[in-house]
Amino acid sequence: MKSMTGYGRGIAEKDGRKVTIELRSVNHRFSDYSMKFPRFLSACEDAVRKVCSEYIVRGHVDVFLLYENNRDDKAAASLDLPLAKQYLEIAKELEKAGFINDLTAARVMKMPDVVEVKEADENIDEIIALVTEATREACEKLVETREAEGEKLRVDLLAKLRNLEDMVSFIEERAPLVATVYAEKLKKRMTEYLDGIEIDQSKFLSEVCLYTDRVAIDEELTRLRTHFARCKEIFESDGAIGKTLDFTVQEMNREINTTGSKCSDIRITEKVIAAKNELEKFREQVQNIE
Repeated sequence: MKSMTGYGRGIAEKDGRKVTIELRSVNHRFSDYSMKFPRFLSACEDAVRKVCSEYIVRGHVDVFLLYENNRDDKAAASLDLPLAKQYLEIAKELEKAGFINDLTAARVMKMPDVVEVKEADENIDEIIALVTEATREACEKLVETREAEGEKLRVDLLAKLRNLEDMVSFIEERAPLVATVYAEKLKKRMTEYLDGIEIDQSKFLSEVCLYTDRVAIDEELTRLRTHFARCKEIFESDGAIGKTLDFTVQEMNREINTTGSKCSDIRITEKVIAAKNELEKFREQVQNIE
């Protein structure tokens, strides 16, 4: 079981180039990426997506790329000599007009457009290779943190599942008493209303049977037990299980709601409310599972 929350960092270096990839993931219904790349490295995005797809099935992932070029040929300077000579001629004209000519080579170099520094053309294929390597390392570390967080979620979900099982056990023990209590109350009311007239046992039993059938929750409780068992099986499965768990939780919620609507016993109602509250906490945790 993996959480969708995690962090991973990978570094790749070669021939003076260094690429750092950072991945931060949170829960999301689908697979979603947000790339934070320098503009000139936007061509690397496809390579990053391809590697990430091997490790990540669901989740929103922020991808940060830091590129460092420490090569000796990373930049080149060029001199616009004709422009520098024009500055010199202007300085001489000003000198003739009475100004002090303190123009030096250092000053000329600072003049606009005299010296231009250009970044050397990058070998994008070599950079993509480094990005791929760094991304793979980052993904492996991201998966490690997701698995560690997923194990914590599994322990928490199992505890909540045990709480739900205890609540269902209580309801199972209480359910048979509902019809008995109803029969006793009905008989008491009929005795009071009839005031000495003998009760028609066939009609009385028929009414009790109809009520018992109407409030029967055996099927709902059986299906809940089946869903609980299914959840435990899913917990032990490999791969992305979040959506399957989410669908199972929806079915569990449906059965609990039906149980509450069919049975009006106050003690059962209390447990149904508690079960719905616990199931909501369960569902919130499931949203974080890949």
